[in-house]
Amino acid sequence: MALVLHASKTNKNAFKTLIVAEYSGVKVELVESFEMGVSNKTPEFLKMNPIGKVPVLETPDGPIFESNAIARYVARLKDDNLLYGSSLIDYGHIEQWIDFASLEIDANILNWLRPILGLRVYLPPAEEDAISALKRALDALNFHLASNTFLVGHSVTLADIVTTCNLYAGFTRLMTKNFTREFPHVERYFWTMVNQPNFRKILGEVKQTESVPPVQFAKKPSQPKEPAKAKPKNEPKKEVKKHEPEKAKAEVTEEEEEEAPKPKAKNPLDLLPPSKMILDEWKRLYSNTKTNFREVAIKGFWDMYDPEGYSLWFCDYKYNDENTVSFVTLNKVGGFLQRMDLARKYAFGKMLVIGSEPPFKVKGLWLFRGSEIPQFIIDECYDMELYDWKKVDISDEAQKERVNQLIEDCEPFEGEPLLDAKCFK
Repeated sequence: MALVLHASKTNKNAFKTLIVAEYSGVKVELVESFEMGVSNKTPEFLKMNPIGKVPVLETPDGPIFESNAIARYVARLKDDNLLYGSSLIDYGHIEQWIDFASLEIDANILNWLRPILGLRVYLPPAEEDAISALKRALDALNFHLASNTFLVGHSVTLADIVTTCNLYAGFTRLMTKNFTREFPHVERYFWTMVNQPNFRKILGEVKQTESVPPVQFAKKPSQPKEPAKAKPKNEPKKEVKKHEPEKAKAEVTEEEEEEAPKPKAKNPLDLLPPSKMILDEWKRLYSNTKTNFREVAIKGFWDMYDPEGYSLWFCDYKYNDENTVSFVTLNKVGGFLQRMDLARKYAFGKMLVIGSEPPFKVKGLWLFRGSEIPQFIIDECYDMELYDWKKVDISDEAQKERVNQLIEDCEPFEGEPLLDAKCFK
């Protein structure tokens, strides 16, 4: 019998098991057409979990409920699974962070979210308490992540999977950029995790919410109606306006509520005066130049460059001391470039990872449409805050030469070898 997971495709607690399965090479089938509020009320489901909670995993030896227990079970199906670390103390720390993520993060996110959705009575003091408790937890997590890429050790563990899935509801439903900017290491950690291939395969593209949803006040219970009085005969009938019957609200859980899509506003950069620089032409020249790069591509760049329509920026990573593992550093840069995809129409970038041994340095050059870094990029891409940004003064020959070296992946760069160079185009 295959492992069968009973949950909807959008259930963040089911995500834990599905991501663990990807890392462990275990096949878990998700039940087709699972409908929350219907499928989990059937006698068959209640036999597996008498209180009807989701998810439930069917196994050859019987059902398991509670999402963390299910994730642990699937992880243990593989011998010596690195998701459980490589030592007894790793195991203890992994369990510690799983409990922390459940009791301090998930519980407080739900205490904030459920009253907003009308699933509990909305009380402003209770909301303030939930937000305060959540910030306290995120502050503790932020402190730990200031000196750690992962929660335990130097690779993804079960603790990272559970914590990220618990943060998922907060980032996608409640915690706006203004809220999470207080916790830059948590932001870096979350976006790094959700862009790992095994996470992305299950979660898809993750976007941070732009606003907290409005409060849906729970309806008061209806009062019993008084018996209708008999109407005297021959009384003229009053004209009654017909109303469309209200649609009954489907049962909603915190994992399945979705906001209606918002119409996209026109990007302010599209309203700028036309520029003599055609960004696609520069990207094409860069990609097609294989020899004599200085004479062809670099010269062509400065011939095309329009300082009135575009601006150049140096960026330097603020936390280079953290870059102690090469592949983790490269993943950070790769994740940054993935999240910059929203700016592809308006930007070109070069990112260099520098050094032959840790800590590695990350430096870059970006070309942006407009005279400043576009605000929508600052708002949408959390990585921007992780770098120091300096506008290039093209009248300074030294800065101009630094631009040339960054574009052509000059090695050594500023006296050090290159570990890697990445281009955003």
